[in-house]
Amino acid sequence: MVLGKPIICISNTSDALATFGDGAGADNVQSLGQRKIVSPSAYPRAIELAGGVPFLTTENCVEELAELCDGLLLSGGEDINPKWLGEEKLNDSVRYDDIRDEYEMALFKAFYAKKKPIFGICRGFQFINVAMGGGLYQDLVEQCGFVHMNREIRHPLRTKEGSLLYRLFGENFRVNSTHHQAVRGLAEGLIETAWSVEGIVEGFEHESLPIFGTQFHPERLTNIMWDDRTPDFAPLFKYFIDLCREYAEK
Repeated sequence: MVLGKPIICISNTSDALATFGDGAGADNVQSLGQRKIVSPSAYPRAIELAGGVPFLTTENCVEELAELCDGLLLSGGEDINPKWLGEEKLNDSVRYDDIRDEYEMALFKAFYAKKKPIFGICRGFQFINVAMGGGLYQDLVEQCGFVHMNREIRHPLRTKEGSLLYRLFGENFRVNSTHHQAVRGLAEGLIETAWSVEGIVEGFEHESLPIFGTQFHPERLTNIMWDDRTPDFAPLFKYFIDLCREYAEK
């Protein structure tokens, strides 16, 4: 439903784990009983600057949101409960929010059923893969032997020729990462488009549907130049908004 600007549904981080991952430094907090919903300001800001209207969600009205909004942005945050993988919790570093998992699964299915654009970032990137039947490393330290948990450190990324990330930013550049989980085996229909030097998948896109995502955090690297090897990721959000507008007008 485009009324001049595409409306983008943005999922939120709960305060129970707000200091772990994306919730730290959040500007928008909404109380729901004893539980709070935290909205890091970088997501809505990136959507606004790209020409969209951010719509911050609570755990209600899934079908109405899928009807009203033109696209879904699944944000970063806490881990994903390994029950969605058919696995047991690996160790105590795995910290999840069952309410958020259930809600975002419903959101994903509702937008997916309507074939509306979906953009996943960090946890959201992983969540798309899990929701579509893919796998997950529960803990990179224990399972892979390294850490991607410092938002100030930028690491090299290599992209697949011809992919969205390649077209927008080239073959090699640097990104940030704040995660200790990662995708492990992509779901059917998803195509790997970017990798860290360790071989961790950092980008994918769907072969036919308007679905894509990044493991890194482009919202923190939008309309700012960190260095000559780290691009301004505003064009990625502009692509998403244009995609939402295109699908809404079909």
